[in-house]
Amino acid sequence: MFRLAANLSFQFGETGFLDRFERAAKAGFTGVEYLFPYGHDPAALAARLKHNGLQQVLFNMPPGDWAAGERGLAAVPGRESEFRASVDKAIRYAEALGCRQIHVMSGLGEGAGSKAAYLANLEYCARRLEPYGITPLIEPINRRDMPGYFMADFDDAVAVIAAVAGVRLQFDIYHRQIIHGDVTAGLRAMMPVTSHMQIAGVPDRHEPDSGELSLDHVLGTVRDLGYAGWIGCEYRPRGLTEDGLGWIGRAVPG
Repeated sequence: MFRLAANLSFQFGETGFLDRFERAAKAGFTGVEYLFPYGHDPAALAARLKHNGLQQVLFNMPPGDWAAGERGLAAVPGRESEFRASVDKAIRYAEALGCRQIHVMSGLGEGAGSKAAYLANLEYCARRLEPYGITPLIEPINRRDMPGYFMADFDDAVAVIAAVAGVRLQFDIYHRQIIHGDVTAGLRAMMPVTSHMQIAGVPDRHEPDSGELSLDHVLGTVRDLGYAGWIGCEYRPRGLTEDGLGWIGRAVPG
């Protein structure tokens, strides 16, 4: 079967964050991801993982001032020192949680200055993470959900990956469909540089068995391409998370 990771920032939201680990495990998940760990002590998070037999598969680097609308620092000129400090902070959490992948959010920006900052910061990040065996990921995010986000194109992401050694793709099926469509062709073309995937229904970001895409077709393509990594369930349940998990039993086996 596919390795499905619960996204604790989106799922099980009826309970406090630390209680979601137990609910994910009871629902049958063996891995978890979420947006940010930084509001919690890493030892407390590690204890929740261990107690519930869960693997931490992904989280994001610090985004800057999220409440003020910042969505990452990598493509923001003039914030290089803050970006480097955020890399160190992410490493501390990744080491404590046994997490081997970190999503490097580009932040908001456009133009040559943002591109130059993005490439330089990613090069620094990849070098800094390499001794720890941690892979930096980049994810194109659609600008309907995140206006002004710099990394918003899958072809641009592939070009960045070709230019910066060690960087890999986080292929979010939901974002791919909104940005480009042509999900099957994108999967086939970009699977060689993909190290993590996420899934949700389009356009409402509910369970992936609803909306514009055929779950059987999409996951069948992923299976046929030999993908062996995690697929994060980054969707907003229509109701109680457990009540909407029936799609997993109907998913194409890997």
